[in-house]
Amino acid sequence: MVGASLLWVGWFGFNAGSNLESNAGAVLAMANTFVATAAAGISWMLVEWLFKGEPSLLGLASGVVAGLVAVTPASGYAGPMGALVLGLVAGAVCFFFCTAVKSALGYDDTLDVFGVHAIGGFVGALGTGIVAAPIYGGAGVVDYTKCVVKDGIVTSDCPIGDYDMMAQLVIQAKNALITIGWSAVGSLAVYLVISLLVGLRVSEETEREGLDISEHGERAYNM
Repeated sequence: MVGASLLWVGWFGFNAGSNLESNAGAVLAMANTFVATAAAGISWMLVEWLFKGEPSLLGLASGVVAGLVAVTPASGYAGPMGALVLGLVAGAVCFFFCTAVKSALGYDDTLDVFGVHAIGGFVGALGTGIVAAPIYGGAGVVDYTKCVVKDGIVTSDCPIGDYDMMAQLVIQAKNALITIGWSAVGSLAVYLVISLLVGLRVSEETEREGLDISEHGERAYNM
């Protein structure tokens, strides 16, 4: 829980700092990062409570991370209410993938990286196209072709352009799919090299003994 809390604090600098200047855009990104993350943590906890009969601190922390991942692409564009809804959706969807889908397909996902980061990121990427819409309280997209520029310097605020939500959703989906493809090809190449050099997984006996002992010769925890 301490680690998740520190991650949450650091993520404020990640999202708000990406604005590169202290203004309303940075404030919006910071507020959205707080709201969406809190909503995702609560969403995961409530869904877990509903389906498993009890909430857990691990579930809350997992939901927090899912919210941080999901809100990142939308942090500077969504309104606070849009960020809240995005967090609620991300927490529930990531819980579903980390439990039902993972169990059904039987894949090995250490720390639920795929279920939280990949799925949370995909939800956030697509959701940005929705929550950024001005009709839902979003900031819209600046029309840079109408900026007033003098001597290479923007001399006034650029106006918000007309927002086509469906067109933006298509763009978000294309970018997400390209990223998935690029990551898959790159990861496959890395996995093949590692497999040839040292292998991808230790033996079952070593895994049962624990990598702390087998690889480092010491115990990480005294039980």
